Amino acid sequence: MVELKTLMLFLVTAVAEIVGCYLPYLWLKQDRSPWLLVPAAASLELFAWLLSLHPTAAGRVYAAYGVMLFT
Repeated sequence: MVELKTLMLFLVTAVAEIVGCYLPYLWLKQDRSPWLLVPAAASLELFAWLLSLHPTAAGRVYAAYGVMLFT
């Protein structure tokens, strides 16, 4: 059960990070509304809060996630 909770927390945290970074990209590169920055900031705040809930060292977890994503 702990593994499932950790996996779900990891996935929700990853989605919050991706949304928080993708919305400013839309604003900057695709000339979308600057109002996209409001939910982007909220998503990144959620991401930072979710990182504090991880039972393991979140920095190492996301370093591994980044390596997997870009290799």
